[in-house]
Amino acid sequence: MKRVLTYGTYDLLHYGHINLLKRAKELGDYLIVALSTDEFNLVEKGKKSYFTYEQRKSMLEAIRYVDLVIPEESWEQKKTDIRKYHVDTFVIGDDWEGKFDFLNELCTVVYLPRTPEISTTQIKNEAGQKT
Repeated sequence: MKRVLTYGTYDLLHYGHINLLKRAKELGDYLIVALSTDEFNLVEKGKKSYFTYEQRKSMLEAIRYVDLVIPEESWEQKKTDIRKYHVDTFVIGDDWEGKFDFLNELCTVVYLPRTPEISTTQIKNEAGQKT
């Protein structure tokens, strides 16, 4: 079984997220999503999610491409997760291009193109303009 791992916040879930998850799943048989916890988002990423970790986890678990959701609690856990879950392919959006090449020693690293016309930031900005 070929295992694929990706990371993200997945707040204000949109079709760009779904596209990424679908393309990630096409690279293997089992897709693991490491979902940023509320604490990690606030302390390390400097942002507060609209939906809680549990709400975001429930939404991801309802997506047919996702087989397992695990918590992302630190930047450093990627190597540990790859070993623990016997990951063959690490997938992340191409806005991170080159930043995870060091993981090539453990698995294949793939940077997938983002869906250009949509992002969570764009949704938040447009929602703010309408209020």
